[in-house]
Amino acid sequence: MFSVNEYFEGRVKSLSFRTAEGPATVGVMAEGEYEFGTTSVELMTVTSGSISVRLPGTDTWMKVAAGESFSVPANARFGVRASGDSSYLCLYR
Repeated sequence: MFSVNEYFEGRVKSLSFRTAEGPATVGVMAEGEYEFGTTSVELMTVTSGSISVRLPGTDTWMKVAAGESFSVPANARFGVRASGDSSYLCLYR
């Protein structure tokens, strides 16, 4: 079944579900800067808008546009800056 997740006082929301490959979420985030933690490897694809991401072990922000993806290792923290309302698909491995 589905579950709804809400973070940062409702500024980031996601809907959890299962795919044939495993667990996933689709979500939206309002403009802002956020820090997330992982428990498994995450493959995140921006589906609309654009974000900048600061991957673990770096101080550099990398722009990620709609249709582009990035991966974050398990048990890590990463930063996200949304320059406007954006959406994403996240697959957990």
